[in-house]
Parts: sequence; structure tokens; C-alpha cells
Amino acid sequence: MSEQNNPWKTLKEEIVYQNNWIEVVHKDVLNPNGNPGIYGQVNFKNIAIGVVPVDDEGYTWLVGQYRFPLEEYSWEIPEGGCPVGEEWLDAAIRELKEETGLQAENYEIISKIHTSNSVCNEVAYIYLATGISHGESEPEDTEELVVKRVKLSEAIQMVMENKITDSMSVTGLLKADRILRNRKKVGFN
Repeated sequence: MSEQNNPWKTLKEEIVYQNNWIEVVHKDVLNPNGNPGIYGQVNFKNIAIGVVPVDDEGYTWLVGQYRFPLEEYSWEIPEGGCPVGEEWLDAAIRELKEETGLQAENYEIISKIHTSNSVCNEVAYIYLATGISHGESEPEDTEELVVKRVKLSEAIQMVMENKITDSMSVTGLLKADRILRNRKKVGFN
């Protein structure tokens, strides 16, 4: 079997729930062995965007908020949704400003991830933002946020101690740290 061939066969599918952000699809399938089964899939209506802002002193900003599905508090990089039709960079700029009040001179995509590819189609793009300046945050009415500035090394330690568990944040922080360390080794920054 080639990596490109889909061994699953969908016999029937039905949207069983949807709202402005997601839809849940029930599928009757034949699995890779040809046996009948079911599959539930969550389709996201937005692209996930995350930003790792890092200033010239090696600090980043984390956003803390209570996450309803987890029933626990979570420290994360600034992140949000990019509606279909909006440019990813525009969404990154908007989310960074909304959640932290920060603006950046430079943005670069450092990662593309699938957040939970066994049950959903969500894709996330994560930016590294540098050349940081400060302003006022503008959180959405669904957000009760705490913003804190920490050394990037401290944020990495929080990842290693499982104090940051959000998949976009873990990926973004680890990749940003590696990229910035490699640049310093070759004389950039």
C-alpha cells in the first residue's frame, strides 16, 4: 500500500451537530481490513493561529485562561481562529494585539501542526513574532485573560514540567527556542 492510498471507505456520512466553530460528522465506514465500523470526526470552521512573541531581551508572553472543555486553567501562547478568507498573517497580528496588546515588526511561520489528527481536521499555523512593541489589549467578551511576560527559557521549563500542555503552545515555544538558539550560533540576532 502506498502512503497516498486511503484504506478507509466511507459508506455514509451525516452532520449530527454544528455551530459557528465546529461540525461533528458521523460516518459509517469500512475500516482498512474491510470490516464495517463507525467514525466520528470534528471539522473546524477556522484555521488555528498561534504567535510566540519574543523581545530583544529573550522574554515571551503567555496568556492564562480557564479552558472550559478541560475544566482547568491553562497557560498558552497567544492564539485564536482565522476565519476562511482571512490571511493567516492578519489573524496572527490581530490575535497578538487582542490578547496581549503587543505588536511586532517581524512575523514568520515556524510550524504547521494537526492538533489531534485521529478525531479532527484542525490545522494550526504558528508564528514567531519579533521586534515587539507594547499597546493595549482588546480581549473578546468570551475571554478572561491573564497575560504574563516570562523569559523564553522559563516558558520552556514550564513545557518540560507539564505546566504548559496546550499542543500549539508546546510546539510553538519549543520551535521558537530552537530557531532562536540556532540563529545565535550562526551570528544572527
